[in-house]
Amino acid sequence: MENSRSIEARRLCALAPIIPVLVVHDVAHARPLAEALVRGGLPVLEVTLRTPAALEVIAEMAKVEGGYAGAGTLVTADDVAAAVKAGAQFGVSPGATDALLDATEAADLPMLPGAATASEAMALLARGYDVQKFFPAEASGGVGALKGIGGPLPQITFCPTGGINPDNAQSYLSQPNVICAGGSWVAPNDLITAGKWDEIEALARAASQLGQPS
Repeated sequence: MENSRSIEARRLCALAPIIPVLVVHDVAHARPLAEALVRGGLPVLEVTLRTPAALEVIAEMAKVEGGYAGAGTLVTADDVAAAVKAGAQFGVSPGATDALLDATEAADLPMLPGAATASEAMALLARGYDVQKFFPAEASGGVGALKGIGGPLPQITFCPTGGINPDNAQSYLSQPNVICAGGSWVAPNDLITAGKWDEIEALARAASQLGQPS
């Protein structure tokens, strides 16, 4: 039985083929970065909770028209509470525990929980999550693993993340059980630090066309 948080996660994942996975160190970069990515056609933004500025970055990005700012690297219930307080519109986790899912469900936070094995995927499915993050994608067997899992579990749709790049993204997106992919290449740290928003917009625009028929 699907739950409302997974239904909303599916809607967000369907908005663009790539979800930028963002590591932002300076809150001053938050809005121009989000605006560049949204202009480029990537409206769903995952801000990883890996920097001291991350929660402030989420709060700023959530104000950008046309964008959806979410919190990545959710691991604990405290992470969920902090993300929701910052204005996160969805959550992403590298894996899933009952405590983490209980917290996201109590907060009614749309959630893309992580799984790397058939057992993990089945456990999430049993809680109503039929859209899941496949992580770490390349290290967990890549496209071949997704094909293998898709055979017995065709009802689960994945957003592979981890090792996705412009060279292999198309092969992931062509799989019937892949709705989108997470990638960090659209917002490299050197371009963020230099404030080269036009170049980031161009990377986003190219990524937004991935998965389209040639």
